Amino acid sequence: MDQPRLTTHRCLHLSPWAAPAGSGTAKRALWLPVWTAVTAAAALVFPAPSSAASPTATLTIQADRPGPAISPTLYGIFFEEINHAGDGGLYAELIRNRSFEDGDKPDPWILVTEGQAKGEIAVVPDAPACGLNHHAIRLRIAMDSAREGVGRVGVANPGYFGIAVQEGGVYHLSLYAKAGNGFTGPLAVSLEDAAGKQVYARGEIGPLSCHWRAHRLSLTACASDPKARLVIAAARPGTVWLDMVSLFPAKTWKGRPNGLRPDLALMLAALKPSFVRFPGGCWVEGDRLQFAQRWKTTIGDPLGRRTQWDLWKYYSSNGLGFHEYLQMCEDLGARPLFVINCGMSHKENVPLEKMSPWVQDALDAIEYANGPADSRWGSLRAKAGRPEPFHLQYMEIGNENGGPAYQERYTLFYDAIKAKYPNMHLIADEWHGTPKSRPCEIVDEHYYHSPQFFMANADRYDSYDRKGPKVYVGEYAVTKDCGRGSLAAALSEAAFMTGMERNSDVVVMASYAPLLAHVHGRVWDPDLINFDSSRVYGLPSYYVQQMFSNNRGDVVLPATIRCRLHDKRVPAASGPQPKPLYAVASRRQASGEIIVKMVNVTGSPIDTLVDLKGIGGLEPSGRAIVLSSGSPDNRNSLDEPAKVVPKEQRLDHVAATFHHEFPAYSVTILRLKTRRQAELGK
Repeated sequence: MDQPRLTTHRCLHLSPWAAPAGSGTAKRALWLPVWTAVTAAAALVFPAPSSAASPTATLTIQADRPGPAISPTLYGIFFEEINHAGDGGLYAELIRNRSFEDGDKPDPWILVTEGQAKGEIAVVPDAPACGLNHHAIRLRIAMDSAREGVGRVGVANPGYFGIAVQEGGVYHLSLYAKAGNGFTGPLAVSLEDAAGKQVYARGEIGPLSCHWRAHRLSLTACASDPKARLVIAAARPGTVWLDMVSLFPAKTWKGRPNGLRPDLALMLAALKPSFVRFPGGCWVEGDRLQFAQRWKTTIGDPLGRRTQWDLWKYYSSNGLGFHEYLQMCEDLGARPLFVINCGMSHKENVPLEKMSPWVQDALDAIEYANGPADSRWGSLRAKAGRPEPFHLQYMEIGNENGGPAYQERYTLFYDAIKAKYPNMHLIADEWHGTPKSRPCEIVDEHYYHSPQFFMANADRYDSYDRKGPKVYVGEYAVTKDCGRGSLAAALSEAAFMTGMERNSDVVVMASYAPLLAHVHGRVWDPDLINFDSSRVYGLPSYYVQQMFSNNRGDVVLPATIRCRLHDKRVPAASGPQPKPLYAVASRRQASGEIIVKMVNVTGSPIDTLVDLKGIGGLEPSGRAIVLSSGSPDNRNSLDEPAKVVPKEQRLDHVAATFHHEFPAYSVTILRLKTRRQAELGK
């Protein structure tokens, strides 16, 4: 995930841009001026509706001439720890800075005092666990002995921009505590409103001793509040140390401990992703090597995991670690695609002679995921409650790395992985050209640009070399002229996606980016799924991804479009003009069902003759799933999450040749039943 950019793989008609080899800084510092031919503004590409006569179009589909098979892994998702996608988002933990490793200050923890009580808090080098957890918080409580039990001194945590509690919801608190200076407890625990005036749940922890002990408590909320806080307080003088203060909703997705926020996980599940790329993105590289992602620090007891600075300007607890990722993939029914750091960060590279531990990390990750329960790393997976393998089959070597340094490291990883795991599918970065040092099975291309770019490149893969590497479009999105995600962006992405699906013999995987964003912690626009502490909505682009993924055929059917614009609403420009319609057709082999995906980017409905050649017979009714809205600028929000969403309708008068009107500004899926399918249904 970097600044808007264009990969120039085998593309002679685009203006290339590339940073100097090995220059991580340059590639993030420039807004790519790569498409200069298409200069019309978005308002001209998506003209307003007019009273002029509607264009007439013909869509011809060769139903008896199946083309390439559609890759079963074509549509997936890409998770990166950006915009609080994990911590504060998908990962259901409600406490921020739970282990006090986020720095010298206890932020966002604050001191709470009531009455005449006084106190102070500080982050100190003391912790109940060794390893990567080094700090705790110390609370000193001062109270007039004549007024003990009146007032309180404590610490409060507002979570990630507010803790969402629901009436009747159960929340499991766990923490480590010890005490000194004569204090033995109890500690009063409460869920309160942000001002501390209303208490939604309360309980007590104790007794405490001078040694670290684990404590657990369940709290049931009596009311709902999206911006509650957790308070841990005492009413007697003394000193208390706290660490690993965790608050989890009892209800997580699939009931997993250390699990996922249900509403966000359901949004992912609704996409029916074929794969999940994880953990990034720039999060894999880190700005410097000390911040590079190392999967071995993300497994085991969360108490001992590494708290890691994220170049997206916050700390990650790695609670959503390698094991949780593999479990999430299985729960989604998706293949894991794990990205391994290849010894390169944005500003530093591991010397070639010191690469052995980094290469070993890749081999050990595969063993953790797939190895027998009695192997070194497989035994740790079994200890985590999973003796069976996770069946990791895809690994990407690095992220957005390139130049000679990447070529050398790609060679090391390729040789080591293929020697031990010859069936592992390896994906190569293609930042400065396809690796030449070793065979390249799949290359990862990234695109962030304007609506015009994506429409103009809908036929990009038509001319790709069928004998070259397969392509993974690992990151793509409209990032210009669309604000935080509009229908216009979704339509142009859909146009591009018709080209990827039509060329699925070359493009075998694709994933939109970024996936998730907390609306109060975003650093990138747009983002597919947006949320706050209690609500969630998808962009129009989310529904395009859902429509394409949920309506897949097995083979491409040749399809051609003829369209005549009567009123010439798209002005002339010094380059290729966007087409009014984009389409791809496919067939499900087992049933014979025909699936048509059509994108109308104009401001008028287009009356289209659908002509299916070589079809044995169709049922007279089918289904149409339509995403459309009155303006290309329309978008969804937390307050209007369903402003632009797909609607399904019955499709009548279906025949080998029939008329259908594709609405203005729309993506439409037509699902047409053949007589063979109807017979199978009986």
